[in-house]
Amino acid sequence: MPVALVTGANRGIGREVARQLAERDYSVFLTARDEAKAEAAAEELDGDVRALGLDVSDPASIEAAAARLADDPGALDVLVNNAGIGADFGVAGADPDFEAIQRTLDTNFFGAYRVTVALLPLLRRSEHPRIVSVSSGMGGVAEMGGWSPGYRVSKASLNAMTRILSTELADEGVLVNSACPGFVATDMGAPAGATKSIEDGAAGVVWLATLSDDGPTGGFFRDGQPVAF
Repeated sequence: MPVALVTGANRGIGREVARQLAERDYSVFLTARDEAKAEAAAEELDGDVRALGLDVSDPASIEAAAARLADDPGALDVLVNNAGIGADFGVAGADPDFEAIQRTLDTNFFGAYRVTVALLPLLRRSEHPRIVSVSSGMGGVAEMGGWSPGYRVSKASLNAMTRILSTELADEGVLVNSACPGFVATDMGAPAGATKSIEDGAAGVVWLATLSDDGPTGGFFRDGQPVAF
């Protein structure tokens, strides 16, 4: 049974990605900063879904989670970097809140980067390793606009990390991609008018997580289609 880890998966897109992977007979580790919340979410999902406490903004927490996975099950086939925050939505780039920008980067970029590097030894043991980072069109060149500089820069940085790692790991068979779920009716999106279902938003992430060995790497996709970045 292949093994997947989904960060920030106690709600929204992450939880649905975990559900869809479990439906495909993956053993899924579902993480949250509060392990009790991860456990509650895992209990609601069918299949082999396990909870794991992980604060991606805390290097010590990342190290501890990686050690737990190395001990049991000792394998990892899919990593989905989904944990993220939006601390400066609506803030002007010309009048930035640098504290909010730093918090956003610590979670959305540095957190995902550190988790990926910490879990690379396990991924390298897999016959079909996949890394998927949940990004946003707000960090893509084609859709980059004003406002929310911390969130936009964090997602653009995540896309840059995707391209760098995909190039370096190509010879090892590791497929590394980013996904934009779109404007999804999550707790954050619905109040802003989003109508796209969480199921549909998660499907594009799961597609990248379950690519065949001849699938794309180093790309940024929405609903299976390339997005400029």
